[in-house]
Amino acid sequence: MDTTQIETMIEEHAADGRAAPELHDLLAVVAERQGVQPTTPQLDDGSRFVLAYINQVPYMMKVAWTAASNVGLEKEMQRILDMVRSYWIEGDDVIPDDLGVIGLLDDAYCSLTSLQAVSDHFRLQTGKHLFPDDLTDANRAMRRIIGEPYASELDRIVIRTMKETGLIESVKSLASEEKRIHFNTNSTIWSHGPAGQFDIKNLRSLGILK
Repeated sequence: MDTTQIETMIEEHAADGRAAPELHDLLAVVAERQGVQPTTPQLDDGSRFVLAYINQVPYMMKVAWTAASNVGLEKEMQRILDMVRSYWIEGDDVIPDDLGVIGLLDDAYCSLTSLQAVSDHFRLQTGKHLFPDDLTDANRAMRRIIGEPYASELDRIVIRTMKETGLIESVKSLASEEKRIHFNTNSTIWSHGPAGQFDIKNLRSLGILK
């Protein structure tokens, strides 16, 4: 799984020192909309979360590929990852890439919510996680940072990706009839598990998490 191009984009636009001022400005606006006046250390915490979230994408793509290969979903996962990669490469997307680190937020969000959706659907069918990381709370936090109307448009892209790749139907074929019924009544792009490996508790001070 070659993620070199994505890693290069992240290095160019999301290097910690260069990205911090842009992220501070964005997070200050997000916090103020929640009625919060953040301090500089709180903005630093928020910036670290955003950078960690973006940097998680190449790692999770590799994990997802390995996990899918182990259960015979290589073809479908390859289509998911191809669409993830194409979204990063396309500059004229929901948030233009020429906005620096801000322009990577939608790419990262689409990537990680798509991969989390695959894991969630697999869990609904088999009772097992496709991969161990649960990014649900981190994805919700990033959704608040991105805000509307952009977040809803990105969610539609994720849902369309899941349908177009045939991943959902392929996963359903792995399950018993009883689990297929459970899938049909409980399918969602969100899961409700614990937070992943991100330290997100400090985001409450920015009004991002309730």
